[in-house]
Amino acid sequence: MFLPIAHWMLILVGHFGLHLTFYNRINATGLQRWQIKLIERSVAVECFLFPIVAYFYPNPAALPAALQVYSWICLAAILVLGIPWLIYRPIFRIGWLPVERRVTHVVVDAQLPTSPFGSLRCRINAALPMNQISHLAIEHKELPVARLPATLDGLRLAHLSDVHLTGDMLPTFYQYVADQLMAWEPEIVCLTGDIVDKADCIAWLPDCFGGIHAAGGCYFILGNHDTRVADPRMVRREMEALGWTDLGGRAQPITLRDTEIVIAGNELPWFGPAPPLDAVGDERFRLVLSHSPDQIAWARRNHVDFMLAGHTHGGHGRLPFAGPLLSPSHYGSRFASGEFDLPPTTMHVTRGLFGTHLQRFRCPPELSLLTLRQRNRTSS
Repeated sequence: MFLPIAHWMLILVGHFGLHLTFYNRINATGLQRWQIKLIERSVAVECFLFPIVAYFYPNPAALPAALQVYSWICLAAILVLGIPWLIYRPIFRIGWLPVERRVTHVVVDAQLPTSPFGSLRCRINAALPMNQISHLAIEHKELPVARLPATLDGLRLAHLSDVHLTGDMLPTFYQYVADQLMAWEPEIVCLTGDIVDKADCIAWLPDCFGGIHAAGGCYFILGNHDTRVADPRMVRREMEALGWTDLGGRAQPITLRDTEIVIAGNELPWFGPAPPLDAVGDERFRLVLSHSPDQIAWARRNHVDFMLAGHTHGGHGRLPFAGPLLSPSHYGSRFASGEFDLPPTTMHVTRGLFGTHLQRFRCPPELSLLTLRQRNRTSS
């Protein structure tokens, strides 16, 4: 009896691994939301029906022919998918960039005179044990970046992402974040998408971001959730009216500390095209805002020096040692959050500020305050 039980346990591990892999990848596509949800729900039914088969076939060897084939696919998935997944766990730090960091954790709802939770479901989720949706992590990082000009050593860059104005979290939460950001006096501010989920919340943008400014400029792109607004151009226009620069699909030179660099925005696969970096020359430092870390291959092909990304929310949960499981990315959870050295590109992926999923376990929202430092890649 023990052998069939062990056999079934391995099959089910591979079965759930296949479905986790599929879930992460389908949510990284540019399909419309209704298409993704239809596919997800159909596959979820199959995912949870298959274990019931174990009740009717306690011995896997007695499975019908088609399910026998599928069971072997599940077993093969443990090796084919499991080994790469294990290799790239955060604990092994493969491809990660060592950084110095100082993290301050703030329970934002305890700092405000009134609750920032704007809906009943948000209040219920915030009350769940260990849920950290309002536990802001203010992360000061000394981030070494290859090819950073000497004149930009020590540049203070604030990175925001995944704001998700849905009505669940009130503007007071984001105003608190903005106050912490401005107290640090950044020289440049970058926002990497998923700003507004519901059109009614566009009116909140002045309260959330109107007080943010920087000598080197404030720049933004849109993400997949911004497509949920009937006309995403409304978000772009309102952000620009607040003094932010829209970089969606664009590359432009800017000047920081009397040094000209190229800054660009990649919103693929939800908005296009990719910014035309092949037309700007290779001698200037290249900074790219990308909503998803999936654009890392494009960044490397286009000799991007530094890429900022979000989208993955850190996985919304991180297991001890194993790290995140869920992550809407073609790379699975490899780039769920963190700092990565992928020559010629250095990439910073933030966990973002909020999300439509109101659970965060061992994965608090993040305000990234980055001090850029020169780095000689050959000696790192």
